[in-house]
Amino acid sequence: MDIVFTLLRAGLLASDLILAVLVAYLLLLTAAAFFAPRSTPQYGGAPRHRFAFLIPAHNEEQLLPEVLASLQQLDYPHALRQFFVVADNCTDRTAEVARSAGAVVYERHDQTLRGKGYALNWLVEQIAARDETYDGVVILDADTIVSPNFLRVMDARFARGERVIQSYYAVRNAESSWSTSLRAVALIVLHFLRPQGRMVLGGSTGLKGNGMVFATDIVRCQPFTGGLTEDIEYHMELILDGERTMFAPDAVVWAEMPNTLKAADSQHARWERGRVEMVRRFVPRLLRESLQRRDFMLFDAAMEQLIPPFSVLAGASAAALGAGVVLRSRPAVIIGTALIGGQAVYVLTGLAMTGASPKLYQALLYAPGLVVWKILLYLRVLFGAGPKAWVRTARN
Repeated sequence: MDIVFTLLRAGLLASDLILAVLVAYLLLLTAAAFFAPRSTPQYGGAPRHRFAFLIPAHNEEQLLPEVLASLQQLDYPHALRQFFVVADNCTDRTAEVARSAGAVVYERHDQTLRGKGYALNWLVEQIAARDETYDGVVILDADTIVSPNFLRVMDARFARGERVIQSYYAVRNAESSWSTSLRAVALIVLHFLRPQGRMVLGGSTGLKGNGMVFATDIVRCQPFTGGLTEDIEYHMELILDGERTMFAPDAVVWAEMPNTLKAADSQHARWERGRVEMVRRFVPRLLRESLQRRDFMLFDAAMEQLIPPFSVLAGASAAALGAGVVLRSRPAVIIGTALIGGQAVYVLTGLAMTGASPKLYQALLYAPGLVVWKILLYLRVLFGAGPKAWVRTARN
């Protein structure tokens, strides 16, 4: 029996050390974020770069008017911006609504090549055929509003030579339910805190699928993919080609999130299935080439994919602590306590940096329920369940 306990304790300590490496990396990003600038230095000249907004929309007649209205409020010359909507396999009035709101609309009907990546590639081709020139393109989801300074920030960053930029992608309905509040907390650390740290350390912020800005030649030469997580895959291809994604924390996009976990199920399952596929396809190559090139950016991108969803990491840490108590392993208990404490520092730092409302702090009381739900979903994905093709996320 003593041998069994010894082996169990050894296995637990090995697991704890793996978790410790992941949490330590998050704390490294957290510490680095304190040194990152919170705003984009303005270059002082008149706006000079022309931008095209690309908005893929599938049956979005309810949300599009408000989205396009927010774009009309941008603090940027009208002559230097244009809004394009691809009404993709729509069966409602999406195209009509978008046109009446001032967008240039293209209607696409293709039941074989379905999904955001295919729709964007097709729209890029249509825009390329026009007698117009754009310096940059902005990818925006059809449920998203933007900060008025968005293009001013991107214009300044283009003037500095940046070619791929991710804005701060936040939750619009952060206080509509406890689940959206927890989603807002998760995106604060994932979409703000980590990117800020990466900018200081020399990493690439990653692409979040919404509020992405590219130099026009990039999207023409590098088509979007049709995978479940096309943004992650696109980022992998770009950094392997040497294109670093920069973070613009002061240019903000807000999108609605499903109000219930049930409504969010398909979206989360799609993301996690896509993440598992990205780990399999890209992490070995990223690690190998990071060593060959001595490139921290590639190593950091591999680490980002290896870190599991925060709820899974927190659940694993709590389980490790509990196992340490059961097995009476003092080192495991100490490490498990440190793991949970480190993750608390990580989350609370992100909330403090973004000036989060009290309701987001209160939502942390519901975190155990989210952890259980996310772990069960993750297990389903690992065993082959979940969507294998794009499925539209339910709207509120």
